[in-house]
Amino acid sequence: MTSEPKVAQAAVDAAALSKLGYAQQLLRSMGGFSNFALSFSIISVLTGAVTLYGHGISFGGPLVMSVGWPLVTVMTLTVAASMAQLASSFPTAGALYHWASILGGKSLGWFTAWLNCIGQFAITAGIDYGLAEFVAALLGWPTERATVIPIYATILVSHGVLNHVGVRVVAVLNWLSAWYHIGGVALLVGALLLFAPLQSPEFLLTQFTSKPFPFAYAFLVGLLQAQWTFTGYDASAHATEETVDPSRTAPWGIFLSVAVSGVVGLVMLLVVTLAIGNLRATADATNPFIHVLIGALGDRLGTVVVWIVVAAMWFCGLSSVTSNSRMLWAFARDGGLPASSWIARVSPRFQSPHVGVWVSVAAALVVALWADAYAAMVALSTLALYASYGLPIAVGLMARRRGRWKRRGPWDLGRFSTLVNVIAIAWILVIAVLFVLPPNERAGYTFAACIAILAVYWYAWMRVRFRGPPIAGLAEAEGRTTD
Repeated sequence: MTSEPKVAQAAVDAAALSKLGYAQQLLRSMGGFSNFALSFSIISVLTGAVTLYGHGISFGGPLVMSVGWPLVTVMTLTVAASMAQLASSFPTAGALYHWASILGGKSLGWFTAWLNCIGQFAITAGIDYGLAEFVAALLGWPTERATVIPIYATILVSHGVLNHVGVRVVAVLNWLSAWYHIGGVALLVGALLLFAPLQSPEFLLTQFTSKPFPFAYAFLVGLLQAQWTFTGYDASAHATEETVDPSRTAPWGIFLSVAVSGVVGLVMLLVVTLAIGNLRATADATNPFIHVLIGALGDRLGTVVVWIVVAAMWFCGLSSVTSNSRMLWAFARDGGLPASSWIARVSPRFQSPHVGVWVSVAAALVVALWADAYAAMVALSTLALYASYGLPIAVGLMARRRGRWKRRGPWDLGRFSTLVNVIAIAWILVIAVLFVLPPNERAGYTFAACIAILAVYWYAWMRVRFRGPPIAGLAEAEGRTTD
């Protein structure tokens, strides 16, 4: 889109945002690919699938890669499609919070927003802490928390600075990140196919667990590897107020980021798994992914490939802070957070929610200091994020069936809406149970405690003080005017 049509479209988008009750404050400059790249970078098959590769191998073995990954991909696509439909109708930075508020009431929207914030704090922590562990291992340093935490804090600060500087820099880096991820996977796969001794294809169906659980149970717990990877794609929705023609581009950003990641990730995981020499030794290694690459490619080439993966993880964390800060900013402008007037500030120089950026960074640091196990971070983020995905999908389904959601956007599931929504909700319920079972009880206890604290906070304080999003959003959903 050339500059003049892009400016004209941005004016149309600002007018559409006004109908939902908000003025244009953020810089609207993202194109369709940049919006897709934001979610694609947060999903980052070179992050989630890699940092939890050992989890998948230990809980289920090669079968988790060859069967578990495609299963999770297909089920996640129903969630992504349901969210894309909502994003097309309500393209605001508040995203899930606004969808739930408009279609289900301000109380449901408030809980959705908090769950999304908690999930995003945890996902940023999981991404950057996993990256810090990889950096420590590659430098030959101990991977104990005393060594990893300072590296982790440094990475977080780098993401905070770049997000503070503004959307133009982040948009360019997201664009670069998307192509870097595709190129990185291609290089990794190519190096293994050309230089590594590979197992026969039937190895991919091997059932294995190094944990004291029956295989069927271990396999289900091992799905956390894929399911945590497929988080954060709501970022395309959170960036709609910075995206040109968001009612079309953001839904495709959500859906395609999952679809493309599913295909690219499957190819990578199958080839890496075929490169395993000794399955037991791999499962017992300090870092199974590094163990496989260096064992298959040798020290020099294996280390180079791992450093390429590390750079992809850095891009992933950058995008995660971008998404998190937009959610915080949108929630704060409606008064949903403590110190909302402060968090809702926009930098006059960079047109970025700079306070929200640094709150996101600080919260992610706190999460990492709380969790003494990497799996606890990723399980908590998966639970909280998918709860925040499921609530607006559920109320959207009910609102549509009751005739309260009449005006829908150009990206719509049509007569398949109910079926897709029901499958998505059912899958979210399944993973909500799976990822609080041993060995992830701590994530379950923490999630339950968060719900209890939020309930007390809401009924004791916020119920009479929180105004929620503008009523114009509900009018827009019902197809009526507010004049």
